[in-house]
Amino acid sequence: MTSETTESSALKASDDFGGLRMTKQRQVVYEVLTDHGLSHPTASEVFVSAKDRMPSISLATVYNCLESLTSAGAIRQVNIDREATRYCANLQPHAHFYCTECNKVFDIGLENGADAASIWSLPPGCRVEEMHVAMRGVCGTCPKCRKDQTS
Repeated sequence: MTSETTESSALKASDDFGGLRMTKQRQVVYEVLTDHGLSHPTASEVFVSAKDRMPSISLATVYNCLESLTSAGAIRQVNIDREATRYCANLQPHAHFYCTECNKVFDIGLENGADAASIWSLPPGCRVEEMHVAMRGVCGTCPKCRKDQTS
């Protein structure tokens, strides 16, 4: 996620996102999701980071916050196969790449000017209302994956 995306999508307690009131707990959970240190964290990973910022927060509260933020359209769920659900604050059209070696999930943007629906050959009359694309492979960006590719 770019810093521009993070800055443009940041929610504040005063923001009204589809009628959702941004409580302190929701704000902390949202900030964890927009933090550059975590990429597409699971609910458990969100909980660990949120607990550092707000020691009184419970796992149940984190799950409730994630559900509320998802329902309001402030974040998206990312489901890759049978892995634990992950969460993404990037609301721009994009796909996800899951590295099978290091287990990281990366946002994959569209070419400039590309429309997500135009990438696929759809039957006549079909209209894309929502699209979830997840790719699997080896990223080659981290030391572990680069090492595996050279052996």
